[in-house]
Amino acid sequence: MTTAIELKKGMIFDQDGKLMLVLKSNHHKPGKGNTVMQMDLRDVRAGSVIHKTMRPSEKVELVEVLKKNAQYLYEEGTNYIFMDTETYEQYQITREQLGDDALYLMPNIEVKLEFTDEGELIAVELPGTVNLKVKDTQPGIKGATAAAGGKPATMETGLVVTVPDFINNGDELVINTTDGTYKSRA
Repeated sequence: MTTAIELKKGMIFDQDGKLMLVLKSNHHKPGKGNTVMQMDLRDVRAGSVIHKTMRPSEKVELVEVLKKNAQYLYEEGTNYIFMDTETYEQYQITREQLGDDALYLMPNIEVKLEFTDEGELIAVELPGTVNLKVKDTQPGIKGATAAAGGKPATMETGLVVTVPDFINNGDELVINTTDGTYKSRA
C-alpha cells in the first residue's frame, strides 16, 4: 500500500479491480480548501484515460510488475511489436494501451515491457530520453539563443515539441519522455 502523494508517472495500482497506470500526477493546493492530487490515469486493459482527484493521504494498492528488456521492432496496423532481447520472443501491444507513448517509439529503441504476475503485458516503460529528428518547423533564426521564446516542431513520429528558435528541419534532438520537452541537440 502507498499513498496518493507518492504516485509518480509510470506506477501501476489496482482500483476497484482495474489496473490504472499513472500518466501524470500533480500536487494541487487550491486557494481555499485541502490539498489534492490531480492525476491522469489510463486503464491498462481498456486503454481509456480518466482524470481523477484524490486526497494525498488516500491509500492505493501498487501492482507488482515483472520487467523484461525488449526492443521495439515495428508497427503493424494498430499494434506495436516488441522483441524480448534475451529470448527473442515477440509481444504486441495496442495503440490504445500505449497512448501518447507511441509518439516516442522508433525502430530498435530499447524499452522495458511490464507484465502482471499472470504474464499479461500491461505497459511499456520508455527510456528517460529519446533522439528524434525534426520533420517540420519554421526556419531557424540566425543568432537565436535557447533563452528566447521557442517555436513548435513536429518530430518524425508526429510528436509536437516546443524548441528554441535556432532549430531547423532535419536536426536530431534529445526529447524527455516523461514530459515531452526538448532537452538538447543530439
